[in-house]
Amino acid sequence: MSTWRKPLLAALALCCVAAIAACGSSNSSSSSASTSSSAAPASSSTSTAATSSSSSGTANSAVVALVPSALKSKGTLTVAADASYAPDEFIGSDGHTVVGMDADLAKALAAEMGLKANVVNATFATIIPGLAAGRYDMGASSFSDTLAREKTVDFVDYAHVGESFYTKSNGGASIGSIADICGKTVSVESGTTEQADAKTQSAKCTKAGKPAVNVLVFNTQTEANLAVSSGRAQLGFADTPVADYQVKQSGGEFKIVGTPYATGPYGLAIPKNGLDKAVLAALQDLVKNGTYSSILAKWGLSGIAIPASQVKINGATS
Repeated sequence: MSTWRKPLLAALALCCVAAIAACGSSNSSSSSASTSSSAAPASSSTSTAATSSSSSGTANSAVVALVPSALKSKGTLTVAADASYAPDEFIGSDGHTVVGMDADLAKALAAEMGLKANVVNATFATIIPGLAAGRYDMGASSFSDTLAREKTVDFVDYAHVGESFYTKSNGGASIGSIADICGKTVSVESGTTEQADAKTQSAKCTKAGKPAVNVLVFNTQTEANLAVSSGRAQLGFADTPVADYQVKQSGGEFKIVGTPYATGPYGLAIPKNGLDKAVLAALQDLVKNGTYSSILAKWGLSGIAIPASQVKINGATS
């Protein structure tokens, strides 16, 4: 997010557009959406108690044993998410709480580890640098697990997602695949896989003697979506669940166009400090006890679930 990532629009005149604003970090192992407060049930940005491996209200002792001592002492898991990528992560009805699939999953993981979760809103492109600098303990923001990102952070893979294009229903661009975006203006969020993939395709276009892609890069997916709504961009490019969500929330203004591209894993981004082992064990337990599938179903994302065998660590050096 891709980054399906942030701000609530203040003016009523912008509410309709906010409902189609996203954020994201798409896959490519290879990035989230509207700030609409009515999109889904709100949830707290900080967990108030540790829930257990069996949802009984106590932490999982086997998982707790894997948590680095410094984090145990702190007692709080600080989780960064770019809250403009609904339904993965966005701002709730209270105007400041980060809600969505990733927020719920982060809180459930923290509970397994005997920690409280503090889910904070951060611009997508700043999250991985923030993890490396120690500002955050985990990034849960629709990150595509890519080799380039694995150089800085480890990932615990937890979903399987593609990228999709969307356009205006009336007078929008017509494409069959990413190969057809040569010469078109495409809006993306900064730091996302979509940004990289659009620029890669642009290079392919010019090499083939076709016009380059005009890639418009924005700090948030909200701004990227507004570019399509205003007509500044012909196409929006985001993770498939986020693009689908934008279309549903647009009231017929947007439609999906072309076929999904580059399906691959979403990963929870973790500093290279050993926490990945605890997160992996916690996630495996959530898959086993049904919490994982319940969270995905709550946000209409059951289709991105991955088998337990594909829940794994990538990029680990420890």
